[in-house]
Amino acid sequence: MDSVLAFVIGVAIIVIGLAVSIGLHEIGHLVPAKLFGVKVTQYMIGFGPTIWSRRKGETEYGVKAIPLGGYISMIGMFPPAKGERAHEDSTGFFRGLVQDARDSSAESIGAGDEERAFYRLPVWKRIIVMFGGPFMNLLLAVVLFGVLLMGFGTAQASTTVGSVSACALSATSERQTCEPGDPAAPGAAAGIEPGDRIVSVAGEPIESWTESTEIIREHPGEPVDLVVERDGEELTLTVTPMLSERYVLDENGEVVTDASGEPRTVQAGFVGIGTMLEKVQQPVTAVLPAVGQQMNAVAGIILNLPQRMVDVAQAAFGPEERDPNGPLSLVGVGRAAGEVAALDSVEVVDKAAWMVGILAALNTMLFVFNLIPLLPLDGGHIAGALWEAIRRGFAKLFRRPDPGPVDLAKLMPITLGVVVIFGAMSALLIYADIVKPVSLL
Repeated sequence: MDSVLAFVIGVAIIVIGLAVSIGLHEIGHLVPAKLFGVKVTQYMIGFGPTIWSRRKGETEYGVKAIPLGGYISMIGMFPPAKGERAHEDSTGFFRGLVQDARDSSAESIGAGDEERAFYRLPVWKRIIVMFGGPFMNLLLAVVLFGVLLMGFGTAQASTTVGSVSACALSATSERQTCEPGDPAAPGAAAGIEPGDRIVSVAGEPIESWTESTEIIREHPGEPVDLVVERDGEELTLTVTPMLSERYVLDENGEVVTDASGEPRTVQAGFVGIGTMLEKVQQPVTAVLPAVGQQMNAVAGIILNLPQRMVDVAQAAFGPEERDPNGPLSLVGVGRAAGEVAALDSVEVVDKAAWMVGILAALNTMLFVFNLIPLLPLDGGHIAGALWEAIRRGFAKLFRRPDPGPVDLAKLMPITLGVVVIFGAMSALLIYADIVKPVSLL
């Protein structure tokens, strides 16, 4: 029963955290819109039927049933059609979409509110209003990554031995468990024990685990003095690294891959010991680079989204396994959060750090995703405003008449297509996360 309760709590933390992130995203739109005089009629978290709402002044604030987004309703999102086009009959499905958008925008403008329409704002103010939402998610990501890195710290390799292999197996061996007849690992034979802190290797003082690994790799078949600290005393052990196939590591200790993405290997000295990870609090200067790395990762997923969705579909409806680094729906993220919260083997502080990390990643995703230059996303409105500025700039430069605001209502057919595609992808991800979930553990 405790594990079930912990699972529910984990899911609830992610859902509430996402709802707060969405709410602050919409506040990022709401505040500048009101400051610039735009009339905002609704501020809603979620979609679908309204669960709760309250009107304050001219704005209705509320929560809806489906917590998959949010919105604010500003009057006059689209300008009226110019000249004769304003009186054309809307024949055809796509023309009807465009005209419906214009009609809805016009109907939202009440008597006396004509100057408070969104489309009447100068370009720079419209950009601020639309960028305000993603910017709030960026601020949240920075704060959460700050808490994660500076408060909880990150797991880093220490100079303390965490594990000692009983046998020696190559890095590319199909099995990584020892069986009778396997050669003994040099570390175990030399008497190295978990908890030993490496002081020096081959006479070289050790400040990091990478330093010890590099020295060991360079001395295959040669006896090496290894000084360790055990129970407050220093012991000198003699270990002879054996020649074994190992992965190539970069200066940070990460595995190097070739052009095809396969790990590179090399024949090098091997002892058979592993590091003990320790939480190390990071300086404030590490926060922004971490946010930048996460943004690059999200951008990479978005750029390869078509292929990734094909992979998800093949896994959901076939025998293929899900890519643990692939896209997830809110169902998948919530399920993973519940699994982590229910683990008895993980300390509470580590569970809390994991939750903070997930919420930081989600806010980074919301920032990058909403800047895609497609309607109905914020990036689509920003792109439209920038195009309007460019058109007006050229008109002014060549002394031509002001072309007026860009008519984004014309893009409603494309907007509908984007909504349908995003809806289909969301449905596929939710289905895949139910029938073939990804374990993030």
